[in-house]
Amino acid sequence: MQAILLSREEVARRAKQLYESRIRQEVEVAENIGKMVLIDIETGEYKVDENGLRAADYLGEKHPNARLVGFKIGYNVAASFGGGVMKRVVK
Repeated sequence: MQAILLSREEVARRAKQLYESRIRQEVEVAENIGKMVLIDIETGEYKVDENGLRAADYLGEKHPNARLVGFKIGYNVAASFGGGVMKRVVK
């Protein structure tokens, strides 16, 4: 499969659209809050795990050139450095 160059903005737009349209309602359950979901933006496949590493390995094995985007389930950002930025958006 030939890779198509996408801007960071387009990659983010596709990932957010996939998450909001079908993945969020499947993964935003109490036991997943704070875990990472990684999404292959080309296939729509996703995987949830504690920190995203196993999910990236799993999706990368299935599709070696996968474009993966991660979200911290229930939060506004995946990681925060320096504090004060990460906010839980799901109660």
